[in-house]
Amino acid sequence: MGPYLWRYRRAVALGFAALLVKDILAAIVPVFLGRGVDAMQAGGFNLNAVLWLAAAIVGFAAVKGVFQYWMRVIVIGVSRDVEFDLRNDLYRHLTRLDAGFYGRTRTGDVMARATNDLGAVRMMVGPALMYSFETGITFLLVVAIMLRIDWKLTLAALAPAPLISIVVSRFGHLIHIRFEQIQKLFSDISSRVQENIAGVRVVRAFVQEEAELRNFERLNQLYVAENIRLAKLSGAFLPLLQALIGLTMLILLWAGGLRLLGGDLTLGQFVMFNTYLMILVWPMIAFGWVVNLVQRGTASLGRIHAILQEQPSITAPPVPVPVPRPLRGEIEFRAVTVEYPAGRALDGIDLRIPAGATVAIVGHTGSGKSTLVHLIPRLIDPAGGAVLIDGVDIRRYCPEELRRQIGFVPQETILFSATLAQNIAFGVDDCPP
Repeated sequence: MGPYLWRYRRAVALGFAALLVKDILAAIVPVFLGRGVDAMQAGGFNLNAVLWLAAAIVGFAAVKGVFQYWMRVIVIGVSRDVEFDLRNDLYRHLTRLDAGFYGRTRTGDVMARATNDLGAVRMMVGPALMYSFETGITFLLVVAIMLRIDWKLTLAALAPAPLISIVVSRFGHLIHIRFEQIQKLFSDISSRVQENIAGVRVVRAFVQEEAELRNFERLNQLYVAENIRLAKLSGAFLPLLQALIGLTMLILLWAGGLRLLGGDLTLGQFVMFNTYLMILVWPMIAFGWVVNLVQRGTASLGRIHAILQEQPSITAPPVPVPVPRPLRGEIEFRAVTVEYPAGRALDGIDLRIPAGATVAIVGHTGSGKSTLVHLIPRLIDPAGGAVLIDGVDIRRYCPEELRRQIGFVPQETILFSATLAQNIAFGVDDCPP
């Protein structure tokens, strides 16, 4: 994600600067509160002092609110920009991949990664990143102030911290594994829906509605079951985290009360400690939420990265031969062999079609007619031999430039979500809308 965030480095820096100012202001407020309590205890009740103290606290809180607002607007805005860029890059990459990739990858799986997984990545880049920095800075500032006031009481209050780290690490790993499984099941459901909608006529022709409903219900039950397992995991994680936080507060009340009674701590300092501990409650809880988001985001990012790592097998040569405009149209197949995982589709085909000729390829189903035609615009490449147009091996041409010179009517009718005129003119760059 580094290159994507680097594009918005100024906005990221501004957002985290606002975050830093907000955290500093939040850490200052308890200092005023503690000193005010000590001042009233020493000099008696003073209404003017209370009013000035209240005004200072309200003023700091208001300024903190302003910086908090801009922190969220900027950082969450950057996460939306990163999602936008990543979605465009993913779609651009998908358009470059060849038929081999789509032959072994289900459409529903691709759709799940382009929607659900992208959303999880955005939550990791936005809220998770923002709150991880916020909780970290808040923790450092508050602990530093607490250590300066009374380091013994601070160490006692933070004694459960190692247990919190262990719990977070263990549950974070389990959440990551569970969420990966959920995303895979979501891909299965998306694929099932896409296949049934695309093949609805076939399903009805073979009276398979009930069978497909049963298959979909089975997938849906597995998806719900995995989500319930994740909910149980999160349901155990957060209460356990809150219990450890409660233990921290109990230790503070016990140890701080003893030091207060012994005269080692003033009442104002004791109030400050309690206030700071209440401030630390949110970072501790938010840290658990952040771990959840990060584990989900990393699982989804891995699934997206797997697609981005796919490389098309059909690419332009380093120095492509210019495609003549127009091509004469002489086509020659020289000892062409095409193999699929299921077996060999074409074996040593030799064929020459003169320019301007009209040729029909006839044969039974599965004899390789479509495969032969797909070789001409280089939608697939032969495993052996060569296909030549006007005496030039088409692998020496840029695929995009070659295809612009070829009219192609697919075997399956595809209508895009556009007008009939736009569907007819599909692929004509200079056609008016």
